[in-house]
Formats: sequence, structure tokens, C-alpha cells
Amino acid sequence: MTRPMFRSRTMRRVKVRTPKGESKLYYRPRKTSKSKCRDCRAVLSGMAPRTSSKLKKSKTQRRPQRPYGGVLCTQCLRKLMVKKAQEMVMKDG
Repeated sequence: MTRPMFRSRTMRRVKVRTPKGESKLYYRPRKTSKSKCRDCRAVLSGMAPRTSSKLKKSKTQRRPQRPYGGVLCTQCLRKLMVKKAQEMVMKDG
């Protein structure tokens, strides 16, 4: 029987042919998708394709150090900042 950690579908099943010539079933982690913008769904630049738990561990491949870094692309961030600035002007004026 397989180990309990391999019973879920978080690990993908890969059929591998060994040097003996027999076919075995290996359990390997799934490939992570690239990070996408929350609003426009564009692929974020400067973000490594990692799971959130591994992204916390690796210090060299963190998200960009700006507001909404790793969540919004630069175009959507610019739109959001302009919108917030306009709201503040309307609120004060």
C-alpha cells in the first residue's frame, strides 16, 4: 500500500521505466503555475513560479518590494493608485 502522503492528488503519478526494463510508478510534486495579476490575469514579472509556502522560505526569490507586489501587475497598480489619489482629492475638496 502506498504511503498516506501519496494517496492524495497533490502528488502527480509518473510512470518511469527503470534500467531493469520494468515500469514503476513514481510520485512527484506537481508543477506550480506562474503568478498572475489579480485584476487582468497577466503573468507577473519578477515572481518565481513557486508555491506560497516555498516562496516564504526562499529569500532570494521573493516578491517585489512595492505596494501590492506579487498581487498586481504594474499597469493595474498604477490605475489603482490614480483612483485612490482621485478619491482623496474628491474627499478633501
